[in-house]
Amino acid sequence: MEKIFLYNEIVGRIADQIKNGTIKSGEKLSSIRKLCEEHHIGMNTAKRVFLELEGLSLIESKPKSGYYVSSRPELNLPLSQSSNPSLIALDTEPDEIITKVYSNMGRADLTLFSIGVPSGDLLPFAKLKKEIILATRALKGGGTEYEPLQGNLKLRRMVAARSPAWGGNLDEGDIITTNGGMNALSFCLMALAKAGDTIAVESPCFPGTLELIISLGFKVLELPTHPVTGIDIDALKKVIPKISICLLVPNFNTPMGSCMPDEAKQEVVSLLAASEIPLIEDDIYGDLYFGASRPKCCKAYDVEGNVLWCSSVSKTLAPGFRVGWIAPGKYKAKLLKLKLIHSISSTSLIQEAVGNFFKSGRYENHLRKLRKTLYSNYQNYVQAIAEYFPMGTKTSRPQGGLAIWVEC
Repeated sequence: MEKIFLYNEIVGRIADQIKNGTIKSGEKLSSIRKLCEEHHIGMNTAKRVFLELEGLSLIESKPKSGYYVSSRPELNLPLSQSSNPSLIALDTEPDEIITKVYSNMGRADLTLFSIGVPSGDLLPFAKLKKEIILATRALKGGGTEYEPLQGNLKLRRMVAARSPAWGGNLDEGDIITTNGGMNALSFCLMALAKAGDTIAVESPCFPGTLELIISLGFKVLELPTHPVTGIDIDALKKVIPKISICLLVPNFNTPMGSCMPDEAKQEVVSLLAASEIPLIEDDIYGDLYFGASRPKCCKAYDVEGNVLWCSSVSKTLAPGFRVGWIAPGKYKAKLLKLKLIHSISSTSLIQEAVGNFFKSGRYENHLRKLRKTLYSNYQNYVQAIAEYFPMGTKTSRPQGGLAIWVEC
């Protein structure tokens, strides 16, 4: 186990040095033998480090020469600017164009960039189909009966078992399943806010989230957001008296792709807890990191149960399955009551299938392949933007997720 941690640490350290420019594009890296000497590791571990970095498209090998840092076209593009919203609460209905865009979901003749889900070609359809068949055979009544109110036990155990990857320490009793990520956010908002309350969000924000907040009778207050480091915490401090809830996507938010540093996450959690303002954390993109390790969640710093951690498989595995979950902390009783009123139960068959997929280890294998493909796609997009877009075009620098912000 210690060797695995050391291997991940070395990969992460070199990856960070490449991304922050300490090791320059085109620069030659240490040889395998030199890496062994520097880190006191074996040849096989050193080779694995280089293979992992190569798989992340951060380095490339040259015959009889060694490994070099890959060309990074995004470094030729200026960074997009931080947003600068007014810090005024708004309850304006979103533009009708959003409804028109979503009305096109499911059309085979369109590729909908606005929806923000992986292409079906990247999803393990055959393996999921097999899990559904097995779940039908295993469940009482073939999956036609209600699940317990809190959700499928196997799925909740698997979600909890994966929590140490982001700094969490959950068990199955901490999890409530939902019908997708948006359903999780909806339950959290309905349980904790009342008509006219103001919800703080990033700016720009996923339009579906804005629509949800307004449709529930709440106001939106947008926070200035940096394309790399996320929300402006000083701005959040200023609006504390105005807001009732903070809803954030700290890891690779759409559309900017920013990822808050760990110290910023910890500060936000402490700030909101001191003011008794719940934090709804939408971690739907957290597993789609491009680096060597998954970023921590705000929930990792939650000692008072004030963070409601939400996620789903909609952006990683199967959008149509509508499988999500919440770790609601001290608000668990409110969330269970709301789920009982609004949905009674989540989908028995699909939850069982996803729980089995997690348990088998296939989900982690799928994520590794998906992350590499997404990172490769990101590089291709940046290359095309650098080559074909007008001079002066700016982009964000996402280190994960499904979105890149472009300013022309």
